[in-house]
Amino acid sequence: MDSQKHRMLAGEPYRDNDPELVAERRACGELLDQFNATRAGEDELRRALLEKLLGGIGPGSWIMPRFQCDYGHLIRLGANSFLNYDAIVMDCAPVVIGDDVSIGPRAQLLTALHPIDDHELRRERFETAAPIHIGDNAWLGGGVIVCPGVSIGANTVVGAGSVVTRDLPERVFAAGNPARVIRAL
Repeated sequence: MDSQKHRMLAGEPYRDNDPELVAERRACGELLDQFNATRAGEDELRRALLEKLLGGIGPGSWIMPRFQCDYGHLIRLGANSFLNYDAIVMDCAPVVIGDDVSIGPRAQLLTALHPIDDHELRRERFETAAPIHIGDNAWLGGGVIVCPGVSIGANTVVGAGSVVTRDLPERVFAAGNPARVIRAL
């Protein structure tokens, strides 16, 4: 039988209370506690902790505390990219953030999905997850929420407070709840 972690990574229904997954989240949480406790000016320590935590972080990229994620190792952050204060990345599936991406404060990148129609599966702690991809040179304003399975194209700008429920193409400005393309860039 497949492990719950394997099922999670394959996008299949899995139980989030599986001991292996709980242990991975706890280890991630310990690194996050250290990262979030750093002081202003401790840039080298922050970078070292992010290199332990994330699946990849490109040169010149940084994340401001307070940062929260589930596993860390499923997040890939390209070169010269930035996540502002209070970012939440629920990385139950891969989250790939390209080069030169700017993400505003209190943004949320959410890969987890819970059963809608089957309340028994919800009660039994089953969920699925779908990856998120953010293209190079995208800019997400403050408070943007990106839903599971969404891709945002390169050079796209998403207005503050928007909820992105569907893929967005390259070189557009999108905003709203749900986000819709306002104009080409």
